[in-house]
Amino acid sequence: MVLQKFGEKLYTGLVTTMTSHLKEISQSIESAQGEIFLEELNRKWVDHNKALQMIRDILMYMDRTFIPSNHKTPVHELGLNLWRDVVIHSSKTQARLLDTLLELVLRERNGEVINRGLMRNIIKMLMDLGLPVYQQDFEKHFLDVSANFYCRESQKFIESCDCGDYLKKAERRLNEEMERVSHYLDPRSESKITNVVEKEMIESHMHTLVHMENSGLVSMLVDDKYEDLQRMYNLFRRVSDGLTIVKDVMTSFVRDTGKQLIMDP
Repeated sequence: MVLQKFGEKLYTGLVTTMTSHLKEISQSIESAQGEIFLEELNRKWVDHNKALQMIRDILMYMDRTFIPSNHKTPVHELGLNLWRDVVIHSSKTQARLLDTLLELVLRERNGEVINRGLMRNIIKMLMDLGLPVYQQDFEKHFLDVSANFYCRESQKFIESCDCGDYLKKAERRLNEEMERVSHYLDPRSESKITNVVEKEMIESHMHTLVHMENSGLVSMLVDDKYEDLQRMYNLFRRVSDGLTIVKDVMTSFVRDTGKQLIMDP
């Protein structure tokens, strides 16, 4: 068809046929209820990728000659774009997908075991559709929801925990987020989500923590709580002015202690 100057007809037919097929796929995914929704989406995505490879092989000559000379989108990229526009960005799927992913993250933060393999596959699908899709459809909302979660949680902890316990909880949350990135999020999200935890759990409360009565920095020094001191140092060094606050309180404590020794008859 390409040799006989019917390349345009072939390409247009490809777009029409693929779009029509993906609309049926989209309806199938939308009708999936509950937890089957993500599984159905992942299954259809795997099938679509296999089909794309075969379609690209069949239309290899068009892909190499007609498409570059006529400034068309290559077959594989076309297939990804259509999946994004017809399936992922359909009115019923886009919001539902985001809500489902955020719900799973929340459940994991609350101690439930989730299907990390399925999460990894869905996140990878968003990445395969392009970094902007991952960032706009998931990461941006993920960071906003995380900031609200850690803002509320840190407030609850600061009212009920002593300094040492609070720091342990903050350290655990940081480690959990880094582990989450290693299991199913894009590696570029690590610095962003750890910044959220650092800001909400450490930076927002560091003055309260160091001066906490009977458990703050001075109490740790007096009672030789080396593990807590090390934890405070490691966490506070992650935020701006964190170590400056630690240094100022330690300086004041050393001066006061020295003054007491000198004044003691």
